[in-house]
Amino acid sequence: MIYESDKMRLLPVSTKFVGPVNDCYICRDLKSSGGILYTTIVIHDHDVVRRVLEMFRLSNRNGKEILVDEFAMSDKHILVFPYHNERPLFDFYEGESLTLSQCEDVCISTILACITCDLPYPIVYLLLTGGMLNLASDRSVYFGYEMDLSKLEDTISEKECTDICAKILLKMLEPKAGQKATSYYLLQKKTANSSYMRFPDLYRDVTIAAVSKKKITVWFLIKLWIKRNSDTIIGVLFWISVILGLVTLSIIFSRLLLGGNSWFRLLFNTFKKIGTESLLQ
Repeated sequence: MIYESDKMRLLPVSTKFVGPVNDCYICRDLKSSGGILYTTIVIHDHDVVRRVLEMFRLSNRNGKEILVDEFAMSDKHILVFPYHNERPLFDFYEGESLTLSQCEDVCISTILACITCDLPYPIVYLLLTGGMLNLASDRSVYFGYEMDLSKLEDTISEKECTDICAKILLKMLEPKAGQKATSYYLLQKKTANSSYMRFPDLYRDVTIAAVSKKKITVWFLIKLWIKRNSDTIIGVLFWISVILGLVTLSIIFSRLLLGGNSWFRLLFNTFKKIGTESLLQ
């Protein structure tokens, strides 16, 4: 069967699976001469179609950077994703033969793949739990998009995605536990308590724990402190700006209403005279 939209004509060349909710195919676009392949999700369950459409519509991660095409055909809804060579992460990751630094670099690349993936968190969770992380030959990490939407849970948030990602990283760093790897023990402690709420928090912890292999300078420590406390710094600067704005407005209004430098006189000349006696004598 051919799946056709205004811009694509997709011919399945490989069937990944056929399920009760959706099917998954690797397709070639007959409108393109490049022979590029695409992962094509064909949803045929009406309720799941509605849920998926609503999920993409309401989420600020709406797939615009990832989805190649999205269209309805008859009673089906089709999602078209890029297709990349399948190199499952744990089939190609050899933690025992890598240095601690290299293992940590793969972990950081994994987090960045999750952060930059422009899909709603329930779908990201499906990909993470479905083993859709892949390891390139340069040790960068990327997603595959084969998914079984019968397992879709609409209530999944960034917290659950971050938690499962942290557990994946912990498994990758496990071969380095004997080296007293700070990153491993930090993740072990925090995943035990399900402490992670956001991917940036996980990224911060791993990068900070991995800094021991880098040259630490005063400037590096300053930048690290600013990075870790950026939210607080922005909040403080915001309130300073608000206070300065209010002071400026009060000066302007006092000059308009009372004339001259009345605001300064009120502030600084209050105690220069008490009763009929001047304190300036």
